[in-house]
Amino acid sequence: MGNTLTYRLMNIGDIDQVLEVEHLSFSLPWSREAFMNELLNNKHAVYLVLEEQDRIIGYCGAWVVLDEAHITNIAILPQFRGRKLGEALLVKMIQTVRNMGSLTVTLEVRVSNIAAQSLYRKLGFQNGGIRKSYYTDNYEDALVMWVNLR
Repeated sequence: MGNTLTYRLMNIGDIDQVLEVEHLSFSLPWSREAFMNELLNNKHAVYLVLEEQDRIIGYCGAWVVLDEAHITNIAILPQFRGRKLGEALLVKMIQTVRNMGSLTVTLEVRVSNIAAQSLYRKLGFQNGGIRKSYYTDNYEDALVMWVNLR
C-alpha cells in the first residue's frame, strides 16, 4: 500500500472528494463555499490532500501568516483511520509550512478528543490555553496546542 500514497496541494477539482471526507469526519462540516473561498481568496491558506490510487482519503489545511502557521483542519476517511495516515499528513503539512517560513504551528482540538491530542503531543505540540465554548454544535471547549519549529 505504501507506494500508492501521494501528497499534493489541493485544487478546486478536489472539493467534491474533500467534502466527502469532511462530512464523514465532523459534526460541523465546512461548506463547499468555505473550501472555495480558502482556495480562491485566502492568500494565507495552504491545503494538502492525501491520495491513495487517485482517491482523496484525507486532507489538511493551514493558514500561514508571517512566521506562524495555524492548522485549520485535518481529516482522514473513517475506513483509512488507524494506519498513522493522519500523523503522516500532519508531518507533511508541518514540513510544508516550515518550508514557507513558519517558526511555530498552532491548532485547536476538542478537549474530549484525546486521540488527536496524543498524536499532536507525539509530534511535539504542547498545551497552550483553552478557548471556552469554541465548538458551536455542543459548546465544547477547545484546547489550543502549539509547537515551536525553531
